[in-house]
Amino acid sequence: MSSAIPLNVGIARSAGFGSADADGGKRVLLAEPRGYCAGVDRAVETVEKALEKHGAPIYVRKEIVHNRHVVETLREQGVIFVDETDQVPEGALVVFSAHGVSPAVHESAAARNLRTIDATCPLVTKVHQEAKRFARDDYDILLIGHEGHEEVEGTAGEAPEHVQLVDGPDAVDQVTVRDESKVIWLSQTTLSVDETMETVQRLRQRFPGLQDPPSDDICYATQNRQVAVKAMAPECDLVIVVGSRNSSNSVRLVEVALNAGAKAAHLVDYAREVDPAWLTGVRTVGITSGASVPEILVRGVLDMLAEHGFGEVQPVTTANETLVFALPRELRTSRR
Repeated sequence: MSSAIPLNVGIARSAGFGSADADGGKRVLLAEPRGYCAGVDRAVETVEKALEKHGAPIYVRKEIVHNRHVVETLREQGVIFVDETDQVPEGALVVFSAHGVSPAVHESAAARNLRTIDATCPLVTKVHQEAKRFARDDYDILLIGHEGHEEVEGTAGEAPEHVQLVDGPDAVDQVTVRDESKVIWLSQTTLSVDETMETVQRLRQRFPGLQDPPSDDICYATQNRQVAVKAMAPECDLVIVVGSRNSSNSVRLVEVALNAGAKAAHLVDYAREVDPAWLTGVRTVGITSGASVPEILVRGVLDMLAEHGFGEVQPVTTANETLVFALPRELRTSRR
């Protein structure tokens, strides 16, 4: 999945390059890992392969991943994004996004005789399976996540009578359970690790018998990107996170950067959104990107920064990611 490497955090200076403050130089610290995770890569490739195999148009329920550039690029290639399956012509092909869907959505698609390809991230599917398992055992399931997020809606839809949404630490006081000996927490996969654990601690204060999920729900990529940002943030006058505002994991990276010591942090979709005023008096800029961001967008920001004198780029590597997910079975190449 991912393997940690010795954490001198990769901020070793290039030959002849000391600290930015010591010689007045400007530098960029570039977080690694960043950008596409295995689930996003699989989801985007799923839509691309579906277009190759079936031709345009194909339909996608919701955004395949939360990134403006990806969605706009696919739309130009003939993808039609819809909010619900009843907007898809009967018998047409629809792809479900990486964030997952509830059983009710599958039922609605079947009722309209839609052909479906499910691009749900396997790590989200794991959380769905956990929800079903603990609902069968009649647990109260406290789902830590953000109200209205597609992933939360899909997971909660697996067992709506058993799931309560807990939207951060401040929501803990509103939680009620039937039996304090049968309570478990699960989480949205793209949350801040620190905020999630703060919520868990507060839940445990109220419900000492609260059980943990069988395995970590926050995905490896979300955690890895947050660790890399924490490593570089204390040295940064500014952190730029490339990602869309509806991307939960991208928004969390801004929060993590500020909490870890960055003097300022901003979220941008494109290099053109970087305000040159942000660079006034800045010597060290940290760059990272959310898990649904293609690398071309990061390169655009690096090029823009180079034009402003930030040509020295130093990697901050805290993990190596090697995980790859197979495509949905409908798109796998058959072996003879």
